[in-house]
Amino acid sequence: MRASRLISLLLLLQARGSMTASELARELEVSERTVYRDVLALSAAGVPVYADRGRAGGYRLLGGYRTRLTGLTRDEAEALFLAGLPGPAGDMGLADAVAAAELKVLAALPPSLRDAPARTGQRFHLDVPGWFRETAPPLRLPELARAVWGDRVVELRYRRGDQEVTRRVQPYGLVLKSAVWYLVGRVGDDTRTYRVDRVTGVEVSDEHFDRDEGFDLAGHWGEQAGSFLRTMLRAEVTVRLSPAGLRQLRHLVDAPFVYDEVVTAAGPPDGQGWVVARLPVESVPVAYHQLLGLGPEVEVLDPPELRRLFAEAAERSRALYR
Repeated sequence: MRASRLISLLLLLQARGSMTASELARELEVSERTVYRDVLALSAAGVPVYADRGRAGGYRLLGGYRTRLTGLTRDEAEALFLAGLPGPAGDMGLADAVAAAELKVLAALPPSLRDAPARTGQRFHLDVPGWFRETAPPLRLPELARAVWGDRVVELRYRRGDQEVTRRVQPYGLVLKSAVWYLVGRVGDDTRTYRVDRVTGVEVSDEHFDRDEGFDLAGHWGEQAGSFLRTMLRAEVTVRLSPAGLRQLRHLVDAPFVYDEVVTAAGPPDGQGWVVARLPVESVPVAYHQLLGLGPEVEVLDPPELRRLFAEAAERSRALYR
């Protein structure tokens, strides 16, 4: 346990340059007294840890000291090579950088762990794109990735319906969701999201923007994705579902929370096990195509328009199989 903590302390100083005892204690979840003892242990082992005195002081490594990654366990080394996504990295124009980084990590590993990439590659493969989708990356993705890395303002030409609009954007981050790339950026005081495959042109300026260091890309995306799905569900239908239909509904709705809410709010089953449920949907036509997949496991009760569409579909099917 202590050996692992000493390695963590060393890597923290190597990554951040200088840290106070209280900062190290918070990161390592130990007391400051433990940090003092660990620093002494590192110094005794020959690691050049230096203490700067004064209010702005802290611990740092002397002379650009860098440690080799000999403290990695086998599980950590294999997870490190599993964590990379070569497909998305290649889409952003970073395939060579990823390959070079893996070579450097491999060279830093002790001989006993150098089979980690081979073991990982034999056992796991990450296929990110969804089924039946184009796998070619968006044309403008590498340019946007370079702008994101460099915090550089871009002039974005974007296809919106039949029109093309131009926006001056501070590109904060890129998100890959279900094989579709999105750019999250600031336009004035607003944070907006753009599908990268609808970007028709990018001009990367020499102007750098000051990034809001408090911006949480993952948190923002999670919040916006949930809000976006809920705003799409503008209508509601009432249906009767058989036990099989209720189970199959999970695979037809657009958002997992819809299924959970339907199951929670569904009425008690009748003598045949069928339940009545209210289902939020995008529109009646969308609900028609989604629920039609349940066949005889669903009966539409409301609205009348959707019930009529199902009755007509049933009659046409009956005529085909008469």
